[in-house]
Amino acid sequence: MGTDTSTGRAGARRRAGGPEPAVQDSPSRSSGPTRAARAAGRREAELRVAGGPAGRDLAAAEQAAGVFLTALGLSVGQQATADTPRRMARAYAELLSPREFDLTTFANDEGYDQLVVLQGVPFASLCEHQALPFVGTADVGYLPAGRIIGLSKLARVVELFAHRPQVQERMTKQVADWLAARLAPKGVGVVVRAEHLCMRLRGAQVAGTSTVTCALHGQLLADGRCREEFLALTRGSSAPVRS
Repeated sequence: MGTDTSTGRAGARRRAGGPEPAVQDSPSRSSGPTRAARAAGRREAELRVAGGPAGRDLAAAEQAAGVFLTALGLSVGQQATADTPRRMARAYAELLSPREFDLTTFANDEGYDQLVVLQGVPFASLCEHQALPFVGTADVGYLPAGRIIGLSKLARVVELFAHRPQVQERMTKQVADWLAARLAPKGVGVVVRAEHLCMRLRGAQVAGTSTVTCALHGQLLADGRCREEFLALTRGSSAPVRS
């Protein structure tokens, strides 16, 4: 199981795996916040994270899907298949469109200093080499510092990077890098297990195998005891991946 400590460069992310997701401050509810409101804002903060890219042409995608299927010898003129190009175009659009969400964080007022691990987050992504899905689960954990994150947002970050043309290694690193940059925790760990349909359905035609990737930051990489605790917690969710 490999580990990855580099945070990557924005230019490299734009060249591979899509652009860095847009993040913006949530709009203020008043033009002149009071001191109490400012203090509350420090305790709770929201950032709006944009979803998939704009400018998709589903009509053109549907037409291209029809041409593609016809070129492979499939008839799309029958009643049962007449709507297949439309469904195909929308299915791929859905796979490539993460939902927008608010990244909610809170001040760590209680000084919690142990691991937080969300196990078994299901995801489906699209292999950028074969345009076939790979499906699996992600275990996402972090060691808090000044802020903690709403737990559901960990799952949303997995979706954010899964719903785009991907390779599993890069997706694992992107989730870890993004959380490290936004939360500034003492450590971050991400373990991804997935079955790749490009291996199951074509080529090697090996069913039932899973690929495991890991990215670690901070104390989860540098401190052997923290690393072992995190990996032990993720081993508890290592049920076989089923598509």
